[in-house]
Amino acid sequence: QVQLVESGGGLVQTGGSLRLSCAASGRTVSIYATGWFRQAPGKEREFVACTNWSADIKYYGDSVRGRFSISRDNAKNTVYLQMDSLKPEDTAVYYCAARRSITTTPRAAREYEYWGQGTQVTVSS
Repeated sequence: QVQLVESGGGLVQTGGSLRLSCAASGRTVSIYATGWFRQAPGKEREFVACTNWSADIKYYGDSVRGRFSISRDNAKNTVYLQMDSLKPEDTAVYYCAARRSITTTPRAAREYEYWGQGTQVTVSS
């Protein structure tokens, strides 16, 4: 079993930055592919970014590519999402997700086994 806890959300102005953290606990968390998703009110959950267990493969959603960056520190069992040049449309609850895999880096929410509770990000205009 893996537990995920997100932190780092908050209120920021347009053009600002935030760094989200996803702290994982459980056995061998370093071999999990990890992704970030977000969901705004009235909208479907959207893929943001993901990385494989060794962080040499990274994918980004079209709406965040070039502004967001995913990274991980397996020694700390933590995955990060650096968000720069934030826009009001980035406002959402951001969720961390994990899947035990060393061969895949899924971008579909349905492929993830474990989810955090989410952290709110609000970008004011």
